[in-house]
Amino acid sequence: MSLLGPAPSSSDACLSIVHNLMFHRQGAENEGFAKRAIESLVKKLKEKREELDALITAVTSGGVCPSTCVTIQRTLDGRLQVAGRKGFPHVIYARLWRWPDLHKNELKHVTFCRFAFDLKYDSVCVNPYHYERVASPAGTRPVPTLKKCPHSSVSLFPVSPCLRLAVSLFPVSPCLRLAVSLFPVSPGLPGPEFWCSVSYFELDLQVGEMFKVQSSCPLVTVDGYVDPSGGDRFCLGQLSNVQRTASSHRARLHIGRGVQLECRGDGDIWMRCLSDHPVFVQSLYLDREAGRAPGDGVHKIYPGAHIKVFDLRQCHRQMQQQAAAATQAGAVVGSIPGPNSVAGIAPAVSVCSAGLGVDDLRRLCIVRLSFVKGWGCDYPRRSIKDTPCWLEVHLHRALQLLDQVLHALPPREHAL
Repeated sequence: MSLLGPAPSSSDACLSIVHNLMFHRQGAENEGFAKRAIESLVKKLKEKREELDALITAVTSGGVCPSTCVTIQRTLDGRLQVAGRKGFPHVIYARLWRWPDLHKNELKHVTFCRFAFDLKYDSVCVNPYHYERVASPAGTRPVPTLKKCPHSSVSLFPVSPCLRLAVSLFPVSPCLRLAVSLFPVSPGLPGPEFWCSVSYFELDLQVGEMFKVQSSCPLVTVDGYVDPSGGDRFCLGQLSNVQRTASSHRARLHIGRGVQLECRGDGDIWMRCLSDHPVFVQSLYLDREAGRAPGDGVHKIYPGAHIKVFDLRQCHRQMQQQAAAATQAGAVVGSIPGPNSVAGIAPAVSVCSAGLGVDDLRRLCIVRLSFVKGWGCDYPRRSIKDTPCWLEVHLHRALQLLDQVLHALPPREHAL
């Protein structure tokens, strides 16, 4: 049974329908914009009960249940204005509920859609499951530009002038790029004993011991209760802290059922918010899905939402690219990484050569989340270390692959 409860129907209040449909959005759009867009659509469909029910069915079932066209009136220029922004209506709702990084030229309607946007009827179907995503025509996808918030967290991977120079003078060769793309995620490497380690923090202080989850337990729940922790459950309510602040005490009261983390396949991670309050996640995978710079986003996950927060293949590809670029940077300044390990991880290139160390690469293998309170440019807290209670999840399979990637780098030619 869905943790969201039964899906609403067209006879329910608009607010209830909007609230439910918000749970299913994919997280790329600003929350305020998403809510306005969904409210606008629900109000337009309130007098067309069958189509509103079709929208609810399509979105809440993830397209599994068949649904009819969901239509709105075509405007003179074909675009819809929501919260001061204009866009093609079928693209707006496909981004909200299916593909956050969708480009307008990547949609093609399915054969049974009678009112698809490109059929030029007076009514336009905005059912996100009446469209398929296709490759964007060559040359039509613009290079994304990111507006940096002045109060956002520091970028996860600050790049030194040396590395910028190396990348500009010595771009990664086609052979190396091909090797990175073809390198398998799991080249016969046995999995780790534990798939993750969870550490709990209040502000900048770790509270309690690190909680490790056996690979034989793919699901783990982190909640605010006081039952003994063990196996597949980490209870934060039992942890004491003599330096606990009033804000941490208040926030802990609202953790409740907390979150559930699930390891799928070789190392992809999904998260379900079981709490009655949202959680805020720092995730490189969600950054990429939202078209954000790595480490630039804080993603609000609503109660009941079930969302992927980590992709092992993407992480592996990124660590290979980072290591390859750092190696070339090392070649420029005469300092290449060596095979000696630090805490089980091979050292990365020197700060002089690339501004990139082991800790920078390890961050690729970490997911952080805060209970109840967010941080970043939309909140008074600049860093997750300013939030009252938060988790840091180290993903062991990714760390294992990072160790392999770093040991595969060329041996150091010059001692540091």
